[in-house]
Amino acid sequence: MLLIVALLGVACAYAQDLALINANIYTADTARPKARVMVVKGGKIASVGNEIPADLPAPVRRLDAKGATVIPGFIDSHGHMRGLGDSLNNLDLREAKSAEEAARLVAEAARGRKAGEWILGRGWDQTRWPGQQFPSADQLPSTHPVYLTRVDGHAGWANRKALELADINAATADPGGGRIIRDSAGRPTGVLIDRAQGLVTRKIPPASREQIRERLARAARECARLGLTSVHDAGTGAEELAAYRELIAAGKLPMRVYAMIRGEGSLWEEYLKRGPEIGGRLTVRSIKLMGDGALGSRGAALKADYADEAGNRGLLILQQSDIERVARAAVRAGLQVNTHAIGDRGNRTVLDGYAAALGGPNNHRFRVEHAQVVSLADMEMFKKYSVIASMQATHATSDMRWAAKRVGEERVLGAYAWQRFLKLGVVVANGSDFPVEDPNPLWGFYSSITRQDHDGSPHGGWMPDQKMSREEALHSWTAAGAYAAFEEKSKGTLSPGKLADFVVLSSDIMQVAAAEILKARVTMTVLGGEIVYSE
Repeated sequence: MLLIVALLGVACAYAQDLALINANIYTADTARPKARVMVVKGGKIASVGNEIPADLPAPVRRLDAKGATVIPGFIDSHGHMRGLGDSLNNLDLREAKSAEEAARLVAEAARGRKAGEWILGRGWDQTRWPGQQFPSADQLPSTHPVYLTRVDGHAGWANRKALELADINAATADPGGGRIIRDSAGRPTGVLIDRAQGLVTRKIPPASREQIRERLARAARECARLGLTSVHDAGTGAEELAAYRELIAAGKLPMRVYAMIRGEGSLWEEYLKRGPEIGGRLTVRSIKLMGDGALGSRGAALKADYADEAGNRGLLILQQSDIERVARAAVRAGLQVNTHAIGDRGNRTVLDGYAAALGGPNNHRFRVEHAQVVSLADMEMFKKYSVIASMQATHATSDMRWAAKRVGEERVLGAYAWQRFLKLGVVVANGSDFPVEDPNPLWGFYSSITRQDHDGSPHGGWMPDQKMSREEALHSWTAAGAYAAFEEKSKGTLSPGKLADFVVLSSDIMQVAAAEILKARVTMTVLGGEIVYSE
């Protein structure tokens, strides 16, 4: 607390130069992993060590950390800023324990709403409900159009009014890369998988420019509160980029954003011509593609049938030729390709597309987002073509209850397989995929080292041989994220010459019992020497 009070005395418009002393610093830099003193000048780290430099200028303010733990700012390598902002504004269904409870929350939200106003929500998960069956439109009230996105974003639940507005009926064909769930008579039940969601979502009135800007600002404040100094925004459009620039100009973006362009289109064509855009708070140099669906909604593309649904192998949203075309264009323009792939067929399709464009080892740093279920034989392709595995630790601890049922005991050996990648020398960049999972990186750190839920189950962890060490987990949440964005020279470790992006913690997450990590808090977030959050 003394540290916080002292720092608050520093002007926070690129704060005064300072010397942080008596701190418990974990640098994530293998050359000097621990330190007690860090000097910040001009928004960058001037020195790190165990003694106060003898030539420290008198104007530099000395701040006594009183032993507080300091680590590099967390980097979430896969989040959805607009989605987080929307989720903070819309109905949150993550705690709903049944379809009936979710419906009650919708009914409560409908009270007092204008006729025709849409009720939107996110976070339902039928795998947590009795029977684990998809819900139906008839379970939702029909006074207003309702659309509720599943926790993974790859399925939606519409009520009858929303289906009517979208003109979805028994005669409606499944769109390419999508699926309309139907009853035994062929009638839509209200659940839409992957691209079928667009049949309804295109009917929802778009957010205004002001709403987009405010929701991104709210999401950014939440990230700063949680110690996230950088987020790789996995799917942005021109509207979001414009909002980011407005927030930066107004001094209201308390974090750094590495933006991935959302699929092919005019914005992607623009960047293919202009090349990467590199900035202090906003960088645009990559595209986000969607290779397949999600495992929870059985949309992830598998090489063989789902173990719990014969005849279903999921959905390929893009073909190998599509990925190869984008990859070749990106190589020519000096841009990065980051493709969502969950199932083993989805991952292999992406890897084959990348391989055709990359040819062998390279520094293009293409990424597979999630890399969730990968055939053991295909893992070598990540190393062969220098592909980064952008993975989310909390996906494993959320999915472990049913993952083996989906893919079977043999394929699950290649699921959420962090150590298999690390032992191959593949870079594993960690993240949360918020708002699919909670954005708190401390929860992700906990999942990385325990592979347990918050109650400590299962004992010893799920597939415990795939746990990360604490050092590996810290690296995955800091230095690996910086590397995955070509930013390892400016961030990711607390090293001289790098940006002074760091967080102060309430406890030492590298030493305390694992369960205590869940109680840890970020007491301060510093971005380029500027305090952007403090308790």
